[in-house]
Amino acid sequence: MRVVLVHPLIPQNTGNIARLTAACDLELHLIEPLGFEISDRNVKRAGLDYWPEVTLFQHSCWESFTEKCLAPGDTCWLFTKFAEKSYHEAAFRERDCLVFGSETEGLPESLRQAYPDTHLRIPIQNENVRSFNLSNAVAIGVFEGLRQLDRLS
Repeated sequence: MRVVLVHPLIPQNTGNIARLTAACDLELHLIEPLGFEISDRNVKRAGLDYWPEVTLFQHSCWESFTEKCLAPGDTCWLFTKFAEKSYHEAAFRERDCLVFGSETEGLPESLRQAYPDTHLRIPIQNENVRSFNLSNAVAIGVFEGLRQLDRLS
């Protein structure tokens, strides 16, 4: 599986996600524009000394990512609060992409329209809470995918 962050804004979140992907031996793809420089000390601090373990790719735009990284049959699962299907209803596969939007805007409407059948949500019990922190949402999606792929041993 691959984790894809579209226009992430908060360096600490991206650092935490980088650490998660390193620990789980997953690729991390960042779609520009980013709200920070990847060399930002806050990104590095959140990732601690694990940066050499991160398999990191930066892409200038979504189209660049899809051209370079997607093969026929790969699924891009878009995590969005607008989805009706819960993440645990998805059938994850090895080459799937778990796609998350920015902390303030979520995924662009154009991207959601381009992939109408693969939207997933993370259920929230309290209707007064709008969303999870990005790094927490990524962890939820990643560990469900790893569970399904029997990679939690």
